[in-house]
Amino acid sequence: MRLSTMLDYSRGVKESADHVADLERAGLDIVWVAEAYGLDGPSQMGYIAAKTERIEIGSAILPIYSRTPALLAQTAAGIDALSDGRFILGLGASGPQVIEGWHGVPYTQPLERTREIIAICRKVWRREVLTNEGLYPIPLPPGLGTGLGKPLKLINHPVRQDIPVWVASMGPKNVEMTAELANGWFPFLYIPERAKDVWGDALAAGSAKRSPELGPLEIAAGGLVAIGDGLEHLREFARPMTALYVGGMGAKGRNFYNALTRRYGFETEAALIQDLYLSGKKDEAAAAVPAELLELTSLVGPAGYVKERIAAYRQAGVSVLNVTPIGPDPLSTIEQLKEWCD
Repeated sequence: MRLSTMLDYSRGVKESADHVADLERAGLDIVWVAEAYGLDGPSQMGYIAAKTERIEIGSAILPIYSRTPALLAQTAAGIDALSDGRFILGLGASGPQVIEGWHGVPYTQPLERTREIIAICRKVWRREVLTNEGLYPIPLPPGLGTGLGKPLKLINHPVRQDIPVWVASMGPKNVEMTAELANGWFPFLYIPERAKDVWGDALAAGSAKRSPELGPLEIAAGGLVAIGDGLEHLREFARPMTALYVGGMGAKGRNFYNALTRRYGFETEAALIQDLYLSGKKDEAAAAVPAELLELTSLVGPAGYVKERIAAYRQAGVSVLNVTPIGPDPLSTIEQLKEWCD
């Protein structure tokens, strides 16, 4: 298993990016850079590329609605060039609150958009003359514009024609599409012991249509990590964020994370968390997050326990252990985990 982490912004933007170089020396394999409605991801990933030598740099995620497919492909090729072939294009639909509330773009047809964007990006990287029919008509036909557009191909020769594409997906149809087309998959709130019950059918259906040229689907999952006796209380750091996602990321009936928590068997708790969060009672919602859920989505405890959790993720097919060190010495934590993952 490779080892990854999300970029930690707590030190400041430049300082956090500089810290990645220390993590690289400690053995970290991949750093993921979030965007959401914060600073743009590509600027930070370019900076990290200049500060590092070996570590892979992935977007987690670039929303599919905020850039044209061709620009996503150009951006990926650009960062891949800056990093000498170390970039991973992580894509995702985000959610209606961000896409419509921040970008002002209708949140429609995420599955179809993702499928087309992946195909368009791969055409661009192969330097094919770009044409597309569907949600993204390329070139734009006369009825939708001036009629002066013409098919083009990327001017530059990319460092790689096969930049890895990862997709953050939750729903069965989206996960099926991910297993069919993507190089890797970002699940969220991943419980290795229950993942097959939730996503097994979707992964199998997508894998049945998968091109052998793509190789096995990679999976990145994990959570908070702290190694040592008497550290179980550190799982509580995940409580507010878990409540935010399960309770506040979307309206009733349109919250992917709430639906997932229900499918894991926490139906009553998920409903309560959402009711409390949407009524403005965020602290009460956080308190309602089950301790069992926090434990199952983290790696916090004595060394033997953490090793058991790593084995469970490995058994579930996770190829990239994605962790957030919360102990006093994150570098030594990464060094220890790297030894166990190897």
